[in-house]
Amino acid sequence: MKKIKTAVFPVAGLGTRFLPITKVIAKEMLVVVDKPLIQYAVEEAKEAGIEKFIFVSSRGKNAIEDHFDSAPILEEALRERKKFRDLQKVIDSQLDSGQAVFIRQHSPKGLGHAVHCAHNLVQEEAFAVILADDLVLAPKGCLKQMVDAYEQSDGNMIAVENIPPSETFRYGIFDIASQDGKKIKAKSIVEKPAPEVAPSTTAAIGRYILKTTIFDNLKNAQAGLANEIQLTDAIQNMMHETPLTGYHYDGTRYDCGMKIGWLEANIAFSLKDPEAQEETRLMLKRMVKELA
Repeated sequence: MKKIKTAVFPVAGLGTRFLPITKVIAKEMLVVVDKPLIQYAVEEAKEAGIEKFIFVSSRGKNAIEDHFDSAPILEEALRERKKFRDLQKVIDSQLDSGQAVFIRQHSPKGLGHAVHCAHNLVQEEAFAVILADDLVLAPKGCLKQMVDAYEQSDGNMIAVENIPPSETFRYGIFDIASQDGKKIKAKSIVEKPAPEVAPSTTAAIGRYILKTTIFDNLKNAQAGLANEIQLTDAIQNMMHETPLTGYHYDGTRYDCGMKIGWLEANIAFSLKDPEAQEETRLMLKRMVKELA
C-alpha cells in the first residue's frame, strides 16, 4: 500500500449553530484554548504523515488561508520583543509554500459534493478526509491510528465509536458483518437512521480514508438526505466492489459543531495544557462549589 499523502478538509459549511459569530468568523476558526479547530485538524494530519493539504472552502473563509500563511510583521515584532515562545507558536501554525491548496465549493451541496470538489488534486490511490468539527483528544492522533492500521483490503475506512441509541439520527450508522479487534467489516452504512430502525449504535465520525474511485461515484451522485450529496451514500454505493471498514480509535471525541461539545473540548484541552491546567482546575472547583 502506497503512503497516504493527501488530506481533504471540507471547510465550506455555514456554521449556523454558532450564529451570530459565524457571520464573520469561519466555524473552523473557533478557538479551543489557544488554537483554532482547523489547526488541530492540520496537526493531526501532519502527525499521520500527510504532505498535501486541500481545503474545500467557500466565500468568507479567507481567515483560514491567512492563518496558515506567514506573518512577517508579527514575527519580526515578536523577535524584537524577545517573545520567542510566542514566535514559535506563530511559525508552527504555518504550512510551507505549495503544501496547502484552497478551492471553492460554490454552493452548499453537502459533504459528498465538497469532497468531490478536490477530485482533480488527489493523485494517490487513497486519501484522507478530516472534519475539523470532530476534535479528538488522544495520545496518538486518530488519523495516525487509522493510517498505521490501514491495509489495501480495508477498502474505504471510517473511524467509529459507540453512541447512545437515542443519538443514531445524527450519524452514519454501521450494519456490522464482523469484527476483528479494532476493525469492523460493514454490511452497509445507513445515514442518520431513527433509533427504532438503526442497525447498531456504531457511528461514523469525521475521519476517513477513501479510495480515489469514490470520485467516480460522487460525480453523478443524486442529492439524498436534506437535499445534499451525502458522502455516506457514495461509500454505500461502492460496497459491491470496495469494502467498508470501521476503525474503533482510541481517544475521546468532542463534537465542536455543537455548543456544548465545543465547551467540553475547551475544558478537556485546558486540563491537558501545562500553562492552563491549574487555573482550569481551580475554576472548575469554584463553579462546582457555587452549584452545590
